[in-house]
Amino acid sequence: MTTSTDHATDRPITLSAPSGIDRSAHHRLDEAWLAAAWSHPTTRVFVVSGGQALVDDTPDGRTELVMTPSFEAPPTENHRYFLGTDQEGVRYFALQKDSLPGRMDQSARPAGLREAGALLSERDAGLLVHAVALENWQRLHRFCSRCGQRTVIAAAGHIRRCPACGAEHYPRTDPAVIMLVKDDQDRALLGRQVHWPEGRFSTLAGFVEPGESIEQAVVREVAEEAGVTVGEVEYVASQPWPFPSSLMLGFMAQATSSRIQVDGEEIHEARWFSRDDLRAAIESGEVLPPSGISIAARLIELWYGEPLPRG
Repeated sequence: MTTSTDHATDRPITLSAPSGIDRSAHHRLDEAWLAAAWSHPTTRVFVVSGGQALVDDTPDGRTELVMTPSFEAPPTENHRYFLGTDQEGVRYFALQKDSLPGRMDQSARPAGLREAGALLSERDAGLLVHAVALENWQRLHRFCSRCGQRTVIAAAGHIRRCPACGAEHYPRTDPAVIMLVKDDQDRALLGRQVHWPEGRFSTLAGFVEPGESIEQAVVREVAEEAGVTVGEVEYVASQPWPFPSSLMLGFMAQATSSRIQVDGEEIHEARWFSRDDLRAAIESGEVLPPSGISIAARLIELWYGEPLPRG
């Protein structure tokens, strides 16, 4: 496998660009420090619920997370997660609640990462990714996998401890490979999953299996889903994808065969596209490209050479 760092620096991939937040993990077990940070007047807090937070569209055209000082935040007993500190020393917390709070001015709206991720600043997008990932994990892992007892939150939301057997459980991250496959004619292989709407095409992807390297996963997934064999594999960049807990590892891959045979279970249709083919298909509405927030769109754009047309 080769590694290409210049690909990743051409244009930051949404949700993986530097957020400007130091996660300050060494403070997570320091209850006195956390209490002082929570009560500091510059601390900012936002609520996350069901993968969404409140965002506000500003008069100058920006979209921002709705954050408040800690003394204005809704009360919560345990679900208070420390997310980090910025360069000005401002501390950030997320509160997990069953619902988002209302806003007196009615100017804010609920939004998830898919809706607002590409609109938020790098700081706000990074904070929301962190908070959504923790919320997903907390909701799905409330009981000890060793003894079945209910666990309690520790380390400012980053550990769950079992009071019965003493086990500690950490946030789960599932590695997944996502790849833009090219053939000897420099065409791109794009596929449509069985549950996607007609015309929706994207790169191939799949989870890394136990005992498997990420390079092996790229080769296996392309062969399983499209029947195409792959030789050289080049790492590009990664993207956290908390839907619910994936880390997408992006690759360029070179095909050594071109015959397509889809599996019919995950992939319903796959096609080779030249750049002209893809441009014409998108402009005509025959093909719907992946969301601009996703690493899939960025991988396609790296091959395409410029931002994708949007119909």
